Amino acid sequence: MTLDLNCDLGENEPAACTRALIRSISSANIACGGHAGSVDRMEACVTWALAAGVRLGAHPGARDPGGSGRDPIAIAPPELQLLLLHQVGALDRIARAHHTRLHHVKLHGALYHASDTHQDLAEAYVTTIARWWPRLRIYARAGALVARRARTHKVPVWEEVFLDRAYRDDGTLVPRTEPGAVISDLRTLKQRLILFLARRQVCSVSGIPLNLPAQTLCLHSDTPDAVSRARALRRLLP
Repeated sequence: MTLDLNCDLGENEPAACTRALIRSISSANIACGGHAGSVDRMEACVTWALAAGVRLGAHPGARDPGGSGRDPIAIAPPELQLLLLHQVGALDRIARAHHTRLHHVKLHGALYHASDTHQDLAEAYVTTIARWWPRLRIYARAGALVARRARTHKVPVWEEVFLDRAYRDDGTLVPRTEPGAVISDLRTLKQRLILFLARRQVCSVSGIPLNLPAQTLCLHSDTPDAVSRARALRRLLP
């Protein structure tokens, strides 16, 4: 398949930035009322994605006003199930009102990492999607727990590599609180993408090549100059 380029959107970035990014990606992950996102903004994102022919996905996050949904979180499996029903359900309803369907779901920030760390959360996540949205794909970190659980439950999964985030030697992401966690230099981003296209590898912070076969690549909307970077990287994709 052709590699997918996804971006987390509707996270309080300017509307002009959202629209410009949508024109440079193939999948939009729309914040749906947890860490960010209002009804009006969700509906606008659905409209813009439809007009651009971009895949539409839900991007649920924890309510965390001070940390944008990225601060560590303690959440029980039943709470995660309810959060998914609230947030994915909200965007799904808006999408249906515009005569379209969601393509995928991708957790945000703390939820993304918690579900890849705790077996019970990974199970709750995957089984909730399997029960209520059996046609949705899950976008999950390549080679990690959620991707494995999705395959076990025969839930479609697209494994994900982050172009603008640094990796540790074990394949986890460098926390944003540490220097160098976010990569914004365009030359470096291009080098990472070229390496991935050639070998399906990403280098860790210590230079170890990590084998990360993936179907989708992520660029964040809050990376500096995200629009110009998305345009440049999209041109390199086959």
